Amino acid sequence: MTQSKLKHLRIGTRESKLALLQTDIVIGVLSRHYPDIRFEVQHITTGGDKIQDRPIAAIGGRGVFVKELEDALLHDRVDLVVHSLKDLPTDLPEGLTLACVLDRSDPRDVLVSEKYGGLAELPPGATVATSSRRRTAQLLALRPDLSFIDMRGNIPTRLRKLAEGQCDAMVLAAAGLIRLGLTENIKEYLSLRISTPAVGQGALAVECRLADHDLRGILREIEDADLALAIQAERAFLDVLGGGCSVPAGALAQVEAAEIILDGCVAALDGSEVFRDQIKGPKQKASTLGKTLAERMQNAGAEKILVALRGSSPNVVSPP
Repeated sequence: MTQSKLKHLRIGTRESKLALLQTDIVIGVLSRHYPDIRFEVQHITTGGDKIQDRPIAAIGGRGVFVKELEDALLHDRVDLVVHSLKDLPTDLPEGLTLACVLDRSDPRDVLVSEKYGGLAELPPGATVATSSRRRTAQLLALRPDLSFIDMRGNIPTRLRKLAEGQCDAMVLAAAGLIRLGLTENIKEYLSLRISTPAVGQGALAVECRLADHDLRGILREIEDADLALAIQAERAFLDVLGGGCSVPAGALAQVEAAEIILDGCVAALDGSEVFRDQIKGPKQKASTLGKTLAERMQNAGAEKILVALRGSSPNVVSPP
């Protein structure tokens, strides 16, 4: 990119309130470091936004919430895009790069309900909504008496559906509710041993073209270095297991001084088997730790349920 182009950056983002808020966070951080840059935000509708009557796992293709954003980068319609990192597959298109990760909010899953105070209070047969096979798999292992349905839509839409009685409770990412100022809806923060979060959950990702070296230099200035290492470990773990957001696997890496502690989970969708493990090591070996943990869990038996689960999907879809 020329220096003149660096003075005016086009940013691609999804159109939801949360996506725009997250884009504002990135712009705010960049503006503090580079006050002379002017930003132009371009709203882009993704396939996952358009298709609301099917489970995410049933839509097919890569990165249902990122493909159109990446196409805009590849065709030079925007200079960078902002993602919720958990939506970004580990296999990026040729010519693009994950240039920056920052601003991780609480990575945990949470339970939201109008009637019940937490997971333990849900009665047998209660209907729990989620669009995540990972969440369904882990929670069924603990509460096989619950009924899980797929529910799509942005956070306000899902909360509306909950208020209308379309389910008894739902499981969401804490980070989205926190950023939107909706924490009063949270009834329980689910512990790591109950629901290991999605890879990258709670963090923001900035993707750009690999050839834009000057822009990549600017983005490196705002990256959270320890968070970047944690994300390396998590994404290396997921990459070995399959790389997509529909793989029922979770991981969370935490940096403590010079060490990374990485927890991983793979669960059968019916909750019949759950594999959990943890690895610790030097943070400079983040990717190696992620790969090692995934391979260790595969060898312990997780691979057979991954093979079975890659072709399955939730069986009930809410109305749009």
